[in-house]
Amino acid sequence: MTLAPEDMFCFALYSATQAMQQVYRPLLDPLGLTYPQYLVLTALWTEKDGLTVGGIGHRIGLDSSTLTPLLKRMEAAGLVARSRNPEDERQVCVSLTAEGRAMEARAAHVPACVLERTGLDAASLGRLQDQINAVSARLRAPEGARQP
Repeated sequence: MTLAPEDMFCFALYSATQAMQQVYRPLLDPLGLTYPQYLVLTALWTEKDGLTVGGIGHRIGLDSSTLTPLLKRMEAAGLVARSRNPEDERQVCVSLTAEGRAMEARAAHVPACVLERTGLDAASLGRLQDQINAVSARLRAPEGARQP
């Protein structure tokens, strides 16, 4: 049976992702940030000592080949600093600069604006996020490990 796009769950997620990025764009443009850069910053704002490139990738779902050029642009913009881990030179550590830390206050309005645009209250949005995260985890689980 063939479904029309509007009847497919995957299309609903895709469409919601596109709409969400359209909501973020006018909020982030004045800050000079792209959506992926904002995600990197939010991951770093929650850590005191920074993260490795792999740690950031794990948190936001991007691989290091995608993150490296993004982080280079962020470093050139003065938002982050990159350095080799002295204990394991294969790892690149990423930390916030003073400008990157200051960006947190400049971007503090973004989550409330996005919440308002959804038309949901925080509890409803949290439940929806939990459901989507659960679906995502089940889809990523190996075939034999999936639970009904």
